[in-house]
Amino acid sequence: MIYGSIPMMIFILASGYLFTVYLLLALAKRTGTKTVPKNFPSSAEGKHKQEISVRAKVAEAVNSQ
Repeated sequence: MIYGSIPMMIFILASGYLFTVYLLLALAKRTGTKTVPKNFPSSAEGKHKQEISVRAKVAEAVNSQ
């Protein structure tokens, strides 16, 4: 039968897809945990507080659904 190797191809493609997603999530986690240097201007602290406020509002909107 000509389609005898299709199950193995599906397994290989699915594994590659999961590995790619894993790498992208690891990259997003790594870039999301960068801290602000201590010698950075104080305006960055206000921006950080604003981001936290926006995240809280988004989480509140998502949880209310």
